[in-house]
Amino acid sequence: MNKPVKPPALAPGGLIRTISPASPAQAEAVSTGVAELERLGYRVRFASPEMKPDGYFAGSLARRAAELKSALLDAEAQAIISVRGGYGSGMLLDGLGSLRLSRPKLVIGYSDITMLQIFLWQRARWTSLYGPMVVAGFARGQDETEGYDRASFIDAASGTRRRWSVGLGGEALVRGTATGVLLGGCLTLIDATLGTPWSLDTRDAILLIEDVLVKPYQVDRLLLHLAQAGKLRGIRGVVLGDFPESDPPAGSSVTVRDVCKRVFGRMGIPVVFGAAFGHTHRPMLTLPLGVRARLTTAGEGKLEILEPAVLEAGK
Repeated sequence: MNKPVKPPALAPGGLIRTISPASPAQAEAVSTGVAELERLGYRVRFASPEMKPDGYFAGSLARRAAELKSALLDAEAQAIISVRGGYGSGMLLDGLGSLRLSRPKLVIGYSDITMLQIFLWQRARWTSLYGPMVVAGFARGQDETEGYDRASFIDAASGTRRRWSVGLGGEALVRGTATGVLLGGCLTLIDATLGTPWSLDTRDAILLIEDVLVKPYQVDRLLLHLAQAGKLRGIRGVVLGDFPESDPPAGSSVTVRDVCKRVFGRMGIPVVFGAAFGHTHRPMLTLPLGVRARLTTAGEGKLEILEPAVLEAGK
């Protein structure tokens, strides 16, 4: 595996470009999220002119694609944060094939943004942050319900610490310790990369998997598809999210936790379930993608980040 390509750290006063590659968001929530980013000391720039919603997309395909390309090529911007997820990022990726990705940007988001983060990792080895977005996280405030965990965001984005630890707030399904590269994201979107030129290479990874509004049998099917595609072969460990709003259907008592324990419990690798990242009602953790980490499943589970996801401050 080639070495990761790390973007500059996001320092106070740094410029953030916002993108809306997927679904639209309410203007009031956007304003609240931007105000929180500015409170943290960042400058925020929107694309101009303002995008107009197009059905369940934030804007037309051409408008969303142009905004994304502009953000990726913006020499002044240190980071790119998605306004929200939803659906639509995947259809922008074909148009990025000829783009010169020579100046990495710190791409921050989760959910549907998984597709973009995997693309940038597979094509250019860009590290990124699986963490809060303008509306989904920052708008709710730091350390608040459905908000964001400030400590893990600053640790991951600032480049001021070479190593740090993140308590996962979960439980061990399989006890143990493992070291590997943190990769993954939203389960539905990881699965959607299969068969594409940017299908995620999971070998030697600590695989991050989370989702929302998926029934246990749907999680089972998605994990089966990943297994049959060889994507669970050679992984070092697994960190699973909360899977909120994913209760069993009527007449069944099998939970997502039960499915994950059956699928991963026989693999002989450490597994944590219920970590507070991605779709969660707890303050959302920020986890760096594309860097080496050590997973320990004792207690609530812990990730020791062994290298920064950004170039260190001052370098």
